[in-house]
Amino acid sequence: MTEKADQPPKFGSAATIDDAVFLGRTVERLSILIAEQSKEVFDDNGIVIPVRSCSLMIVISKLGTASAADIARELGRSHQLVMQKIPKLVKLGLIIQYPDEQDARRKLFKVTDLGAKQLMRFEQCRDRLRAAYEGLFAEVGDLKKMVEQTAEALNRKPLDRRVLDMK
Repeated sequence: MTEKADQPPKFGSAATIDDAVFLGRTVERLSILIAEQSKEVFDDNGIVIPVRSCSLMIVISKLGTASAADIARELGRSHQLVMQKIPKLVKLGLIIQYPDEQDARRKLFKVTDLGAKQLMRFEQCRDRLRAAYEGLFAEVGDLKKMVEQTAEALNRKPLDRRVLDMK
């Protein structure tokens, strides 16, 4: 049995999960694709920093010494998310973790020499990545700007208010 054009697709069909209502899913798929392809670039350039931890490494380097709360605040992410990424960075030898002398409950983090060298490799690759994105944006439009504008619009007027306004 075929669906009529004026009827909505049946639940579970590809059209049902690929429409605008599932924008988050679409953006997540793009994020995964970008991370996978960035990993290939990192590998080709000898960068062992996990793709999704690069900004975290940059923040720790910028701050010199930082707690998870400091890092979370700088990144605009949750403390929990930061703490999920820390063990791998420690295991790779990119950062060290040590207790805060002023507060035994807090742990502090600092970039190691290896981590600093890895950040230098990333910096050397960064301009080429930026140029690749500029070429992509010339092809499809400035997606970064569009995502930022979408987030700003949702912060000004959340989705729940937009739905209520439809009633």
